[in-house]
Amino acid sequence: MSETVEETSGAAATADAVHEDGLNREVVERVLAAVEADDHDALVAILDALHPADIADLLEQVSRGERRALITLWGVQLDGAVLSELEEGVRDEIVAELPDHVLAQAVQELETDDVVYLAEDMDEPQQERILRFLDDIDRAAVEQSLKYDDYSAGRLMQREVVVAPEHWSVGNAIDFLRNEEWLPESFYDLIVVSPQMHPIGTISLGRLMGSARKTRLKELMAEDFRSFRVDQSQEDVAYAFNKYHLISAPVVDGDGRLAGVITIDDAMEALEEETEEDLRLLAGVGDEELSDGVVEIARGRFLWLAVNLLTAIMAAAIIGIFSDTIELHVALAALSPIVASMGGNAGTQTLTVAVRALATRKLTASNMARVIGREGVVGLLNGIGFAALMGVLSALYFSDQTIGLVIALAITGNMVVAGLSGVLIPVGLDRLGVDPALASGTFVTTMTDMFGFFAFLGLATLMLS
Repeated sequence: MSETVEETSGAAATADAVHEDGLNREVVERVLAAVEADDHDALVAILDALHPADIADLLEQVSRGERRALITLWGVQLDGAVLSELEEGVRDEIVAELPDHVLAQAVQELETDDVVYLAEDMDEPQQERILRFLDDIDRAAVEQSLKYDDYSAGRLMQREVVVAPEHWSVGNAIDFLRNEEWLPESFYDLIVVSPQMHPIGTISLGRLMGSARKTRLKELMAEDFRSFRVDQSQEDVAYAFNKYHLISAPVVDGDGRLAGVITIDDAMEALEEETEEDLRLLAGVGDEELSDGVVEIARGRFLWLAVNLLTAIMAAAIIGIFSDTIELHVALAALSPIVASMGGNAGTQTLTVAVRALATRKLTASNMARVIGREGVVGLLNGIGFAALMGVLSALYFSDQTIGLVIALAITGNMVVAGLSGVLIPVGLDRLGVDPALASGTFVTTMTDMFGFFAFLGLATLMLS
């Protein structure tokens, strides 16, 4: 009796801790202690108090050995929703190690869009292992979704859609919703369709439940709803959901027939993926995950480090051109990195803003000239400010007013170049159909380094000779 009370109290304490702080260190330690003690009941009691997203975070934080032991001890209680919350590397590792009976139960709990997420990056044998646990209807739906392009609305949508004909009344629709057992776990709108399965209107559940039973659906439906084609990119979907505050939206095939529905949780996940992708590309880390191994991470970062090495060699070559000047004025060697660094930092600031503005479609042809001009002026103003500071400090430290003037002019020019290139380079790449986040950082850094060194050492050659 005391053990039961203690266990219940522990689960309640865990639930309170998660409610207040989310997944915290205490909860993780209690989970690992239960795993180490091989205490199945204690582990289940703790995990039952956690949201699937918190359990996914926990699995990503622990080591591979701890993860394997936890999953083995958890057994058939494993919640399928946890699999859909995991990052790709950890998810594939866990799926590969799950016994068939555990995986079958987990997969059967998921809706079709979550099953697509699980299976889309797997090779054919692994996909087949997932799909064979589904019934014929769900399997056909998932296989059809997998035929659509990666990162498209067809991949993002769920196939379970609640529809009704326009001649139904509110009473007909409510009775239908109460009697059907296949309904998706979460949905927000009733989609009104024509006999040819073309969506012609939507009705929110709130409006449906607040209307008289005899009211015809045709009188309630909103006809100005927004829909997506199966081949539209998930970036377009995420943008529209965010801009127009959508909760759900139907997806249609090439003939305009209803193919599925996208809900806000999937759209926001796509938006997060797009944002995260831009940040990673700007940093040159690709699709690296925190759980990746050392060799995998090193291999992924090597390419961009090699590109950066090449740009550094180009900058060094410019310095080499002015080696005679540097030999005569050693102070130039100490000051030249300051010019390049100031330009690189300013360029990165502008670049980050420009790439995000392009991704959210706020930087367009109509305002491009104004934004470019603004960034040029910002670079000029900041350049003048830092030029005055560094000019005075350099002149005083080296007792040479000409050196102070040289670094002041070089910083001003490089800050202007940084502001302009931080906008023009990502815009140019975008016009060429290249993801502006992919290579903009390297190009901007190369531009500011080469211009900074050339301007500073070139001016020094002219003014100090």
